[in-house]
Amino acid sequence: MNIVITSAPPAESEQLVQNLLEERLIGCGNIWGNVQSMYWWKGEIQREPESLIIMETTDELVEEVIARISELHSYDVPKILAIEPKNVYQAYHLWLEEETK
Repeated sequence: MNIVITSAPPAESEQLVQNLLEERLIGCGNIWGNVQSMYWWKGEIQREPESLIIMETTDELVEEVIARISELHSYDVPKILAIEPKNVYQAYHLWLEEETK
């Protein structure tokens, strides 16, 4: 199992998660709105409202999820982090396996 984290403009976040769910690439996506992001871009510090998105997928699909997010995302260089948790509740892991392709 992998946890995939990205951030996106609030207007894009729900559609991004919806697409990944419909394609059975993720089992769940949580959208946390009203995040103020600050980052370097082209030599300047930027400040943008974003949504933080946390999703779960299988080990087998994590690379496909990363590729798909990069295709769907409006940013040139979106933040996409995949983290493999040390411990996962077994029933949740089984559910995730069933809900992804």
